[in-house]
Amino acid sequence: MSDPTASTEPEATDANKATPAQVAAAKAEAEKARTEGDDLAAWKAEARKWEAQAKANADAAKRLAEIEESQKSEAEKAADRIRQLEAETEAARREALRFKVATKYGIGDEDADLFLTGSDEETLTKQAERLAARMDSQMKSGNHVPREGSTPTAKQSVAEKFAAAFESRT
Repeated sequence: MSDPTASTEPEATDANKATPAQVAAAKAEAEKARTEGDDLAAWKAEARKWEAQAKANADAAKRLAEIEESQKSEAEKAADRIRQLEAETEAARREALRFKVATKYGIGDEDADLFLTGSDEETLTKQAERLAARMDSQMKSGNHVPREGSTPTAKQSVAEKFAAAFESRT
């Protein structure tokens, strides 16, 4: 039986590319292992076959994207760039609005990142008002710990009570 990890085909120059010969060799190796009845070798060969096919598909998808990009007109490229810039501008506007509202209500950067999730000013204002009210109520009541600083007295067990009562009689 042959070594299932050995390959007679030359490796592709790029680790992410699979040549058609490698794909065909992986398919042949998988078929050979299946006919020999070696389950482990068959599964490994099958995995190599699909890995080679996936690499070939990824390479083809990359080439297709390059071709589509090269065939776009200048107007389409400009429209894509405008859409991208508009999205970036909108994200920057939302971020500035969020920090404006956070500053107005005295909310820190970390709390603003975590709790102010709205995208419009009305929603952000409502969230900030609610968070500020909760923070104010916490500050007013403080962190209260009952009997803080006092040393609790140990309770007497029944035996200790009996001993104390017995001693007081004598």
